[in-house]
This record gives sequence, C-alpha cells and structure tokens, in this order.
Amino acid sequence: MKRFDLQTLGVTLFASLLVWMAAASVGLLVGSTGTIGAPTADQMSIRLHTHVLPASMIGAALAMAGVTYQAILRNPLADPYLLGASGGAMLASYVWRLQGVASIAVIGAISPHAFALAGSLLAITIVLLGAGWRGRLDPVTAILVGVVINSLCGALFMLLNAIYRDLPGSGGILTFLVGDIQTTASSAHVAASAWMIGIGGVLLMLMTPYLNVVRLSEDEARSLGVSVQRVRWGGLLVASFVTAAAVAISGPIGFIGLICPHIARWFIGNDNRKLLPVAAALGAGLLTLADVLARYLLGSPHVATLIPVGVITACIGGPFLLLILARIKQ
Repeated sequence: MKRFDLQTLGVTLFASLLVWMAAASVGLLVGSTGTIGAPTADQMSIRLHTHVLPASMIGAALAMAGVTYQAILRNPLADPYLLGASGGAMLASYVWRLQGVASIAVIGAISPHAFALAGSLLAITIVLLGAGWRGRLDPVTAILVGVVINSLCGALFMLLNAIYRDLPGSGGILTFLVGDIQTTASSAHVAASAWMIGIGGVLLMLMTPYLNVVRLSEDEARSLGVSVQRVRWGGLLVASFVTAAAVAISGPIGFIGLICPHIARWFIGNDNRKLLPVAAALGAGLLTLADVLARYLLGSPHVATLIPVGVITACIGGPFLLLILARIKQ
C-alpha cells in the first residue's frame, strides 16, 4: 500500500468540513417555508435539531456506506440505494411502524433499527447471490438486481399501506418512500441512529486499511495475512448497519452514497483511509444543501408543499449515474 499522506488528508478533510460548515450555516438561515433571514435563538435551535444535524448524520452515513460497498464489491456503481440495501431497510422499518401487523409483544418491543438492519442485510445478500458472489461479481448485474429489489420493496411497501391504511404509523407514506429529513421518528430513535452511525463510522475507519487490501487479488491479500472473505462480510455488515440507522428515521434517500465517494476520489485518489472521512464530510454537506434547496423551493408560488429531500438527491444523482456509466463504458 502507498504511504499514508497525513498532510493531504488534513487539507482535503479541512476543505470538505468547510463545505459542510457552509451548508450548515445556510441551513440555519432558511426557514421551513422558504424564508431567508437571521433566525432567532429558538428558530436556530429548531432548524439545527430538525434539519441540519439529521441531514448531516444521514448524509455522512450513506456516504461511508457507499465507500465501503464500492471497495468491497470492487464496483464503482455500488451505493446503498442502487444495491437495494436502502429499500430493504425501508420496507422492514415500515413494517415495524405498523403496530398491529403482528402482536405488540413481537413488533413493538423491537427497535426499528433492528428491523431495518435485517432488511438491509437480506437485500444485500439477495443482490450478491444474484450477481455471482461466488464467481466474478459483475458490477452492472449487481446494480440491475439491486434495482429489482428496490422496486419489489417499493411495491410491497405500497401494498402494506393499502392493506393497513388505518393503522397507527401508516401516515406520511409517500414522504417516507422517497426519503426525507422531516422525520416523524421519535427523538429517542433519532438519538439511537446517531449512536449507531457514530459507532459504525469508527468501525469503518478502523477497517479502511483492510478495505485497501481487498482491492488486490485474493492471493496478494492472503500473502499480506488478510482474509478477503472476512473483510468483505465484516464490511458489508457494518455498512448495512449504518445504512439501516439512517433509513430507519429518514427512508431511502438515494445517490448520496454514489456521488460523494466519486467526488472525493477525484481529489484524493483511492486510499480508503483518506477517502472515508472526506466522503463522510461531503455527504453531510451535500444532503444538508439538498435539504436547504427543498425548503427554499417551498417559498416559490408554484410549490404547494415541501419537496422530500430524496427527490432533490435523485434529480442530482440520476445524471451523475449516467456520467459514471459513460466513463465505465469508455
């Protein structure tokens, strides 16, 4: 592996944190109805806790998961959303919200994060089996299977809502389906997500030297004393862990895990020890800016309701995905 360039990491990470700080500052100035102005202390506190902090931690989580999936699968298109991990977590966490689908003793006593993690891992496992995990893993096939999983989860999501429309927890379905920062989750669940993302981020940072080795062939990795299979499954588990923590409170926000690792990679290369923290900072900043844009557009006379932030990220991420596909084809 190349020598760890601490100076380059420091400069790049500092620049990424400046982007996040700028986004957070703008986020504190824009109100929930699109108004712009100096906030009062109460308004600043509300915007900080309902918009800036949730957007930052969810964006960082999805970006870190994207870096990990791309390294483990050797797939530049890997992303929690495109691989179906977000869709599986979304469907499972929605099942938890439907009190009455099963007995309270079974459903109500288990955290939505546990449901989301199980759904995320199940979706990723299906994608890996469908894309040829035992043999050569085809990147495009993995994305196609992931899109199918996402579509299936979305269809089941709508079916459950049609069947259990009148049950508690079924409200806000369309917003949760596309992903949004304006979460209906309790403060306890948001705090649990913050802890999970923090712990998962530390674990992923500790794994980054091994993620670098996974890029090598299995023989080369084995000669360095690294078990590729253990690193892959460990990385998948932790990446799905942070994805589930984010999706459990926001729904499946797409493309953050695709865009941010690629932007970071353009500036600092493929060393995951530098890539992971920089991508996390960019993810926090990008999702905060997307949330700011959604609130700002609400001030337009042509926009009647707040646009879910997942719609904003999809409008940005779709063309970005086409650009990456074109580069891969070349």
